[in-house]
Amino acid sequence: MSESVPAGTSSTASANVSSNAEENARKVQSYKDNLINRAEVLITKEFPERILRLNALLDTPKFSERSFTDVHQDLNIPVPEPILLDGDSTAEDDLPAKRARMNSNNVAESGGGTKVHALPMGRVECNKEISELVFIVKPIIRSLVEDSNLLKMWISFMIPKIEDGNNFGVSIQEDTLAEIQSVETEAAAFFDQISRYFVSRAKVVSKVAKYPHIEDYRRAVAELDEKEFLSLWLVLSEVRNRYCSLHDIVIKNMEKLKKPRSSNAESLY
Repeated sequence: MSESVPAGTSSTASANVSSNAEENARKVQSYKDNLINRAEVLITKEFPERILRLNALLDTPKFSERSFTDVHQDLNIPVPEPILLDGDSTAEDDLPAKRARMNSNNVAESGGGTKVHALPMGRVECNKEISELVFIVKPIIRSLVEDSNLLKMWISFMIPKIEDGNNFGVSIQEDTLAEIQSVETEAAAFFDQISRYFVSRAKVVSKVAKYPHIEDYRRAVAELDEKEFLSLWLVLSEVRNRYCSLHDIVIKNMEKLKKPRSSNAESLY
């Protein structure tokens, strides 16, 4: 036999579902309202403050009035003694020394470079000066990504429903949104640039360890450090410039961004 369903159970369940839906809708609307208020404070108050802080940071000795040689760092990889050929050995050489030279010669002839089982002077550290600059710049990049994402959602929430005509303000919203998305993508790419520097430097340093007699590899490390120093300065400048451009375009079009369509229909006569 099938169990009977108490009268009113179905209506009670429907009422609960409706109540939950209304509560969720209120929470979502509250989230949207808070985001809109947060974005307006961000663009009107916090953006100018960040622009001034970035200008001050670019004027500090870490980024200004600094030569490329300031970021050079010793690799702590000594140049080993040159390998003697068999014909250059003397009669006084003992057997272990001869065997060591023969093994070294075999490695050199095979084109494998110098075998590095352990660095004689310890590990090769990251470039200290560059690492300090990365520690400063990365949180700034992250802030730009987060701020761009917030502004993107802010404008998306203010885009009205699709209608025929009177869409000039909507086109301003869409152009501004595209600019913000471009800034967000560019800022995220800065992180990839930093990680690629460390990978590239590690590869060149490994070449120095394998071929310590080749000066070009050591020079390549120094050139890579100089390039990254310039890149970090450029990244910081670009972040400042992006804050300026976003602040400028939003402030100039604030009225159309918040109210893209006129509430009053204008007469043609």
